[in-house]
Amino acid sequence: MKKKLKKVTIDETMPHQINAPDFKGTGMEVMPPFVNDYGVVIGDSNYSSKNSPLENWTDETDPAIMAGDEWVHPTNDIGWNTPENRELVESKRKPQAYPFMHPTHDVSHGKD
Repeated sequence: MKKKLKKVTIDETMPHQINAPDFKGTGMEVMPPFVNDYGVVIGDSNYSSKNSPLENWTDETDPAIMAGDEWVHPTNDIGWNTPENRELVESKRKPQAYPFMHPTHDVSHGKD
């Protein structure tokens, strides 16, 4: 039986993360959380899991166990919250031109 994962976004945003980028209008689809091969939910914004090697760490645990794409969510990763990555996402959004632009006429001509 596959576990039903809770949606963590509202209108392509993650309001529970103050510095998360706004994906709306960027053409980038916010991906849902997923369960990796270790049974750990990735991308649900809950950063602990009873199945996680971090929660079961011992002197015998090889840190490489947590390497790889199965530990990184494509759109709900803490790395998106950096100013550089947030700017990268938000630069893909088309500018909101209304009401100051017209597609074929210079509406500001002679206004200054």
